[in-house]
Amino acid sequence: VQLQASGGGLVQAGDSLRLSCAASGLTFSSYVMGWFRQAPGKEREFVAAIMWSTYYADSVKGRFTISRDNAKNTVYLQMNSLKPEDTAVYYCAARRNWGPNSRNQHDYDYWGQGTQVTVSS
Repeated sequence: VQLQASGGGLVQAGDSLRLSCAASGLTFSSYVMGWFRQAPGKEREFVAAIMWSTYYADSVKGRFTISRDNAKNTVYLQMNSLKPEDTAVYYCAARRNWGPNSRNQHDYDYWGQGTQVTVSS
């Protein structure tokens, strides 16, 4: 299984970015896809997850939108109104079972390599 995240970059506060994560080696439509992030000096934290519905962290709700295209084996994270505190390495991940544990990074089976998002003030 491979998860390839892309789309990160350096932007200013208030700007938008769209991250993509292309998956291979798994039956994509059968997997919950999640986004997590890790800021310098902090633990990795949940951002959003999607299967038949979605979960969001409170810190991104209303600004970020997770979506998926099962025909392209790709999950997206549209990030609007970016803030400096959104600066982090963003990781995509996959797990089999949908539910509240989709917020828990330890329940994910596969991880991508991460893409850096830096938001300047």
